[in-house]
Amino acid sequence: MIIHSAVQLKDQIIQVGKKLVDAQLVVGTWGNISCRVPNHKNYHITPSGMIYHQLKSGDIVTMNFAGEVVEGDRKPSSEFILHQEIYKARSDVGAVVHTHSNYACSFAVAQERIPPVLEEAAQLIGGPVEVARYAPPGSLKLAIHGVRALENRNAVLLANHGVVAVGRSLEEAFTVAVLVEKLAQVFLNAKSLGTAHVLNDVETKNLRESFLKHYGQSKK
Repeated sequence: MIIHSAVQLKDQIIQVGKKLVDAQLVVGTWGNISCRVPNHKNYHITPSGMIYHQLKSGDIVTMNFAGEVVEGDRKPSSEFILHQEIYKARSDVGAVVHTHSNYACSFAVAQERIPPVLEEAAQLIGGPVEVARYAPPGSLKLAIHGVRALENRNAVLLANHGVVAVGRSLEEAFTVAVLVEKLAQVFLNAKSLGTAHVLNDVETKNLRESFLKHYGQSKK
């Protein structure tokens, strides 16, 4: 297993932030990104209200799971509670990406889940993207609702708010965020054409298990 230094992880967060802006998954300073610190009960998270393309590694804040800043002079993202509660509930999660992408936000506002209509969604997300109950941004209630609706999947919608994507790495969490937006757009387009056929639970489970066991170049 590759262990990245703190500076490398912070630089990766910044690169993902730039990619979110360039992919139009966030606007301005909205959204936030974090990653778990290997072998520690800490995580790195983006600062509040700073432009992604102007961030430096020193701007990234390191926090513990008690909500305390352990390194950095910046104010952390206002959604840090959401990130820490996900890490506490899901030991498999190594990174969290929160976006406000247009199509997915449409589902969040309609408070309608996005079903697994694409094979890659079943593989990488693990099921439907459910909607968490509304709660004020930055609140413990929002974090609790988000974790509950996320369950063991890799994405969740926050009602009237946005998307939370998680993954084993920053790159995987970013890919999930991109995929949720694609999934939302494809589902809406399919419904406009007539019937959107949804993968059933058995198909979704089989695709997810096959992805985890066999996808990529990892050794058997």
